[in-house]
Formats: sequence, structure tokens, C-alpha cells
Amino acid sequence: MNRVVIYPGTFDPITLGHVDLIKRAARLFERLILAVSVSTWKMPLFSLDERLAMARDLAAGMPHVEVDSFDGLLVDYVRQKKAQVVLRGLRAFSDFEYEFQMALTNRKMAPEVETLFMMPKEIYSYVSSTMVREIAALGGDTSVFVPDFVEVALRNKLIRKPKGIA
Repeated sequence: MNRVVIYPGTFDPITLGHVDLIKRAARLFERLILAVSVSTWKMPLFSLDERLAMARDLAAGMPHVEVDSFDGLLVDYVRQKKAQVVLRGLRAFSDFEYEFQMALTNRKMAPEVETLFMMPKEIYSYVSSTMVREIAALGGDTSVFVPDFVEVALRNKLIRKPKGIA
């Protein structure tokens, strides 16, 4: 049986927690599709094209990982890709309620699709894209939270103006 897992997200930006889940899930499935959500309602820092480029940079060294984008209902995308499983990450207990509601809603709309929850390694359990964007925007070091190429993209995106210059 062809086992395909979809790992959906905004990935704005990809963190080392995402990378951990991608690598571990890629060992369990024949194919992992990193599905970058258009998510314009979230007002992402990076454009869809930029997020796709970062995802492709990451996936370049992973033979069973492919990158795609989607807009609309996740269950429709999962069916289109003929996948059976959706991967969701749980960092902390605070993630559980939202993820639980989403999984049950998806199950109601597509009972044939399973949701698999994975936790990142403990060292990444507190890392979120939101936190990384905030650290970067305030000029902090994001190198312990994101891959090198993402750190460069963050720096280029959020070049801080010197004090006194409008």
C-alpha cells in the first residue's frame, strides 16, 4: 500500500522543530508531502513563494519528501493527493485543544483520513514560528531555532534600520 503523509502548515518560517518532525516522519512513510498553506488570513511574514523556496531548500536532501502548496480545505487537498494520513505536531499541551478540534472536524468531513500527532524532540518543544519571527524582528539570534538558510532569509527580510534613521 502506498503510504503518503501530508504535513500541512504555514511554515512561516520553518523551524528546527518542523525539521525534526519531517525527518522522523519521512522514515515512517513512503512519501511525505510538505504542504505549505497559502494562509493569507494569517498575514505571513514570508510570501508563499518565499516559504515554498525555503521548504524546497530543506527537502532537497530528503528523497522521500516533496513540497507543494495548497489553498482551501485540507481534507480536499489530502483526497486530491490520494494520501491517507495528516501529520500534526504537538509542542505543548496548549496545542492539544486546537489540534484535537481540527482532527475531529477533519475526521467528520473525511473519515478515511487519519491524523497522526507527533511531538518534536524536547529541545524543540517550545519553538514556534511566531516566537522565531518575534525574536528576529527584535534583532535577536535565531540560529538555535531555525536552519541556517532560514536564518539568512529572516535577516534579509527584517533588516533593522540604524537608530535615528526614519
